[in-house]
Amino acid sequence: MHPPEPAAEARRSDTPRATSAGGIVDRLLLTLTLTGPGATDLGYLLHKHPDRVQEFSLPFGKAQVFYPEAEPERCTAALMLEIDPVGLVRRGAGGGFALAEYVNDRPYVASSFLAVGIVSVFKSALAGNCKPRPELAATALPFEVEVPVVPARGGADLVRRLLEPLGYAVDATPIPLDPQYPEWGNSRYVALKLAGTVRLAELLSHLYVLLPVLDDEKHYWVDDTEIEKLMRRGEGWLPDHPERELIVKRYLKHQASLYAPATAQLQALDAEGADDDAVDESTADGVEAAEANLEGSVLLRDQRLDAVEAAVKASGARRVLDLGCGPGALLRRLIRGGYESVVGVDVSIRALELAARRLKLDLLPDEQRARITLLHGALTYRDERLAGYDAAVLQEVIEHLDEPRLAVAEQNVFGTARPGTVIVTTPNAEYNVMWPSLPAGAFRHRDHRFEWTREEFQAWGARVCERHGYRVDYRPIGPLDETVGSPTQMAVFTR
Repeated sequence: MHPPEPAAEARRSDTPRATSAGGIVDRLLLTLTLTGPGATDLGYLLHKHPDRVQEFSLPFGKAQVFYPEAEPERCTAALMLEIDPVGLVRRGAGGGFALAEYVNDRPYVASSFLAVGIVSVFKSALAGNCKPRPELAATALPFEVEVPVVPARGGADLVRRLLEPLGYAVDATPIPLDPQYPEWGNSRYVALKLAGTVRLAELLSHLYVLLPVLDDEKHYWVDDTEIEKLMRRGEGWLPDHPERELIVKRYLKHQASLYAPATAQLQALDAEGADDDAVDESTADGVEAAEANLEGSVLLRDQRLDAVEAAVKASGARRVLDLGCGPGALLRRLIRGGYESVVGVDVSIRALELAARRLKLDLLPDEQRARITLLHGALTYRDERLAGYDAAVLQEVIEHLDEPRLAVAEQNVFGTARPGTVIVTTPNAEYNVMWPSLPAGAFRHRDHRFEWTREEFQAWGARVCERHGYRVDYRPIGPLDETVGSPTQMAVFTR
């Protein structure tokens, strides 16, 4: 599918209108613009064809997606929500007092309604999926976003404090209460414009979380399922955000029973370089008791890093790959090891930016800086840049891949790159019973696609050896139990 010119009905004139008083609008509107060559690839990314208007039913009304422009160098997609205020009143969403439905602006502002619209209409894009053009979803692109009316409890300054740390150029223009009476001052609304080079999935995740945070309100009941949503959509950027505490409290509607465990999960990440895609197993499900149980002496994460670092050193490697490096926990250790070349690879640009900052690359001497490389890439694509290395590490990576993608990653690492040594760590599912706070059958991390027993891991390792000409040695990491083994299992493959 190559997105053609937009249909005539998409270029209609009845776009959402905003009244001057209080910034209240008839409809909610968000426009997303991609500029540069191949701009109409936006149609692939959003899974919405520019040649037609598409309509979707929502619990509170309906949504439409259309393209006001679709030129080779500039393409704009518009998401428009039409709220059904009568339906909201009938469902009891008017508010906490008798006349709330007549004076409440909740149905008309870019708040949690728009966040629900994003996750409902752009679900595949939000997940980073693009089957026709998967390389697009993994690429940072120059996007512009415009939301005409955004409630901002904290004003334009708060908007900038929330969005600028994520790399956006922010234009937040206060909307006056009434232009005819400037002495009345500004409303609590702003007209928002963003510009930044970012992956689409990251951009949509930022909007999904931060629009309700700016509003400091939600139109639906909030319970503990919101913690999982926040952790999932905030992965890769929320732990390091300077306004993290404010974001967590507002997103969870200031309910201590919710934001306390969410904060505990975030605090479990090593502030100086925790693996971006693995919350420490001791805080699985966000329970502090489990954290205290395992952190009595040395964190499991540190034991894992120690074991991997020792295995790399024992291999005699001079050129090392850290595949799925996250924000650089292992890289930080490897660059002190005197290796000839250390390369970190990750699908997340944000993680690579964090790695560069935590490694202080801009402050290193030229000779040391020349030995470190950060690459944007995915294990599910063949990458000739990864060939010719002595050792490769996949630390807590494989369990984040579903079965078809794991098979592709296996071929790319063991079959194409073919380093002399490959070190793989993954959770041992049998050990999960040692944490009472982890529900039976649950995984340690929300993004895990599987967690293997020792037998399953060793069976996979045997198949890898048979297919690709390696031999393997299995080693436990962490406290060893006679019945269920260790919490982490490691395989060291040698060619």
